[in-house]
Amino acid sequence: MTSVLRSLGAANTDALISGIAGALAANGITLMDSTAFLADLMARPGVLTVKAPGDDMQADFDFGYGVADAVAGLDVGQTIVVKNRADLVEHKRPYAHDHALVSDFLQAVELLKPTAIVGVSGMPRTFTKPIVEAMARLNRRPIVFALSNPTSKAECTAEEAYTWSEGSAIYASGSPFPPVTHNGKTFVPGQGNNAYIFPGVGLGVIASEAARVTDEMFFVAARALADLVTEDDLAQGRIFPSLTRIREVSAVIATTVAEVSFKRSLTTMNRPPDLSAYVKAQMYDPTYKEYV
Repeated sequence: MTSVLRSLGAANTDALISGIAGALAANGITLMDSTAFLADLMARPGVLTVKAPGDDMQADFDFGYGVADAVAGLDVGQTIVVKNRADLVEHKRPYAHDHALVSDFLQAVELLKPTAIVGVSGMPRTFTKPIVEAMARLNRRPIVFALSNPTSKAECTAEEAYTWSEGSAIYASGSPFPPVTHNGKTFVPGQGNNAYIFPGVGLGVIASEAARVTDEMFFVAARALADLVTEDDLAQGRIFPSLTRIREVSAVIATTVAEVSFKRSLTTMNRPPDLSAYVKAQMYDPTYKEYV
């Protein structure tokens, strides 16, 4: 099994789940092939918890399986969180493992041989050239997610990721970076942003008149987003759909969320015969008449 390193802090969990799913699919593996996450547990420990709402969803998405067992923490000073530490706070304990104490990110990469590094802790320049080069040596397609915002806080730029990995990296960022051309091939960085998720979730909840917003709704939204990534997207190194397709993406996600509302009896309204068409009809169309 391969492993996954995460330096986490403040992320859009739903977009992150979708991005990880898409990146793993591009590698031809699933989360079940991953055995270790390395996480910055000082900031947002909740981002680490990926739990499927039910067994059927868990089997479908390959998330929720052994996630806590697959997470090793990255603490202050980039030190791996290990079980034999006496000062661990409660939220870190599930992600502490039997590892040698390593306080260097590059050493941690060499030790755990991760499939991915994901940064959202707001610590710029964390993904250095030696780290990205090591990732490229350990993986055919290393996953490099530099999700901290704004771009000045990014763990590395798109150009650095593609250049240092000789074009093999699957890269995503929190803020937009322009396309990068390396060795004659143009790569389009993905942007892991909640703009992909929240509009669709909100529309689905409103359109179905749902009484509650549930974890399952966000879970199916992430699944739907991952399914909207095309082969052309993957060929360009992009693991999110183009933002030019955002209305299409939002409509699909909204329909999926609305289905949860009806399936779980979270609404008293009758399900429309054509739910997709009904949802699309609720979307605002920014088209204006010309009066002059």
